[in-house]
Amino acid sequence: MSNLSGNLVALKTIVRREIVRIMRIWTQTLIPPAITMTLYFVIFGKLIGSRIGNIQGEFSYMQYIVPGLVMMSIITNSYGNISSSFFGAKFQRSVEEMLVSPMSNWVILLGYVTGAVARGLVVGLLVLLIALFFTHLQVAHILVTLLSVLFGATIFSLAGFVNAIYAKKFDDIALVPTFVLTPLTYLGGVFYSVNMLSEPWQSISRINPILYMVNAFRFGVLGISDVHIGVAFGVMLLFVIGLSWVALNLLKRGVGLRS
Repeated sequence: MSNLSGNLVALKTIVRREIVRIMRIWTQTLIPPAITMTLYFVIFGKLIGSRIGNIQGEFSYMQYIVPGLVMMSIITNSYGNISSSFFGAKFQRSVEEMLVSPMSNWVILLGYVTGAVARGLVVGLLVLLIALFFTHLQVAHILVTLLSVLFGATIFSLAGFVNAIYAKKFDDIALVPTFVLTPLTYLGGVFYSVNMLSEPWQSISRINPILYMVNAFRFGVLGISDVHIGVAFGVMLLFVIGLSWVALNLLKRGVGLRS
């Protein structure tokens, strides 16, 4: 019982530290993504969207891309927060102190992931509020909406954690978002329906996890999706389980953490 109590105190401490860090530098963590998404709404939603017309006969192009842009902001900020924060802890050698402390590895992982998910959800909420200045939205399935953003933020928080473990310098943190995350995002159905793609791009897109996150969230908000909602959540659950196992295994082995 004492070990559990100690773990809970450690978890609370890590989460509180991450939240304080996010709020202390809010001009770097919250404002830039909000400004970036506003530009997306103006350029893609208003200027380009006015020339495209309705999607599936009932939604404007602006309404169609809002779920994708919100999810894009959630996953990029969740990923960026944990990769920079945990690598910073490695750089300062504070991770070594946590590893030799009585706290369990799952506490370290859960603490950092919770902080990253919190930032992703706050940024996503800000982007959604900004979107309401440009268009009208009515959530179709509230539970699906909440679960999809939670799964999406968790998956890329875990991915960012793994990236931070393997990173040896700050440049390594920027490689994955630039060469992996950005292409996956633009091929994830944020700005279009995957059914509009020809082969082999449509088949390639269907192995992209972001496609399932975006469409699950779009189904929650608009009630439409390019993939079966059960398949979408199944894929996301597999990624959560798989990445959690990888992260915990790396922590246990001390890969990239012990000098």
